[in-house]
Amino acid sequence: MLWQRVLTALVLIPLVVAGILYLDTPMLASVLGLMVLVGAYEMGRLAHLRGMTLPLAFVSVVAVLLWLAQRFVTPPLLIASQWMMALWWTGMTVALVMRRRELPKTVVTRPIILLLGGLVLVTAWVSIVRLHGAGTQGPALVLFLFVLIWIADTGAYFAGRAFGRSKLSPFVSPGKTWAGVGGAISGGLLSGLLLSASGLVGELPMLPWALLCVLVVAISIGGDLWESRLKREAGVKDSGQLLPGHGGMLDRIDSLLAAAPVFALGASLMGGAA
Repeated sequence: MLWQRVLTALVLIPLVVAGILYLDTPMLASVLGLMVLVGAYEMGRLAHLRGMTLPLAFVSVVAVLLWLAQRFVTPPLLIASQWMMALWWTGMTVALVMRRRELPKTVVTRPIILLLGGLVLVTAWVSIVRLHGAGTQGPALVLFLFVLIWIADTGAYFAGRAFGRSKLSPFVSPGKTWAGVGGAISGGLLSGLLLSASGLVGELPMLPWALLCVLVVAISIGGDLWESRLKREAGVKDSGQLLPGHGGMLDRIDSLLAAAPVFALGASLMGGAA
């Protein structure tokens, strides 16, 4: 229900903002790591890992991968992984938007979802953590990434309700419309222009930064669609029941998982994360 979503957001948003701005990078990494591990548990359930032991084993594997990523992923390796994820998310977004047949429900364990899910979770986490620790502008850039996704989601919701007629991907996520995409993209473009003009994160080039925000918002829609696909194939409405009105952790961070590596890569290429 809408009122549950609003109340949950009113509680969570100030906590997220305070955490990004006032926690140091190692502490923020720990908090985000816990969120990722909850998402990993839900991912395991969507991949049909039965009982408690197998999903928790997957959570343990992801926890080890987070530690390894933090300790051993060098900047060149991180950039390479971000490029890889940017290309993968672009292809996946296009494929899901173009899909025009029903998604079959599955009942068997899907190792490929575990492999992809672990890669998505870890790459997004390390991208956000490294961006946060990248100079004095790092926390502001991370906060802007979160705000960008929030504004895009809000724009998509209200534009879709007001003008939504043509379905974006009816067999993957019937509730999403092209009008919603327009609302999300418009919000992303406006956010990028305002951030560049404000000077809050240094002298960022306006046009490239605005285009990056549009790209990030488009990719974030792909993250939402991908999670919707996993839920439809698993035969569930939400990834979990953790957050009233919002579903599970993955239902809240699906867009961010796709957007984070693309945003961090773009910020790095434009010198905003130096």
